[in-house]
Amino acid sequence: MLEVVQGDLWIFGYGSLIWRPAFPYRERHPGYIEGFKRRFWQQSTDHRGTPEAPGRVVTLLAEPGEVCWGMAYRVADEDRESVLARLDFREKGGYQRVYADVLLDRDNRIAGRPADPSVRALVYVATAENPNYAGPEPIEDIARIVQRARGPSGTNLDYVMRLADALQNIGACDPHVIELARRACDSLHSEPADAPLDDRARGVPAGEPETSRRR
Repeated sequence: MLEVVQGDLWIFGYGSLIWRPAFPYRERHPGYIEGFKRRFWQQSTDHRGTPEAPGRVVTLLAEPGEVCWGMAYRVADEDRESVLARLDFREKGGYQRVYADVLLDRDNRIAGRPADPSVRALVYVATAENPNYAGPEPIEDIARIVQRARGPSGTNLDYVMRLADALQNIGACDPHVIELARRACDSLHSEPADAPLDDRARGVPAGEPETSRRR
C-alpha cells in the first residue's frame, strides 16, 4: 500500500525529470537521497527505445553509504492529481511510486552537505520485479546499446548526455553517469577520453539556440 503523506506534494527526479519535468510546480531545488545509487539498469521501450530495440534509462538501487542527487519539485495542491496522472503515464514502463526523504539544497551548497530539513518526496523507481528491468550489465555493453537506441522521445544517447549535463549544472557528480557518457560519446566519435561533450553527441541540430536545449 502506498504511503500517505500529508501536506505539500514533493516529487524527486533523478533522470529526465531533472531537466524536463513537464508539469507545473511552485518551487524546485537540487537535493539528494541517502542510501541509493543511480544505475542505467532499466530498459526503455516507450521513450528512448522500442520493444524491438530497448534503450537504457536510470533507476535507483538501495546501497548503504551512497548518495543520489537530483531535483525536488513542490507541486501546488490544486495541481496534485493532474501532475500525478501525467507522471503515472510518463513512467508507465515499469516504474512504481515510492516515498523517500530528500535533503534539499535551497542555497546551492552542493560542495558541502545541505543543512536544510528533509522533505518526504514521491519518487518513481523501477524495481527488479518489473518486466523491463535489465539488471547489471558491463558498462561497455550499455554504451553500445545507448549509441543505437532511439524511441519516441529521442535518441538514447541524447538522454545520457542531457542527464550528464543536468547533473553538472547543479554541481553534482555521478561516476556511473559520467563513465557511460564518456564511453558512449568517445566510441561514437573516436574522441579522446577528455574531449568535451559536444552537440553531435547530444543529437542537437547545428545552429539550435542554447536556450532550446536546456530546461
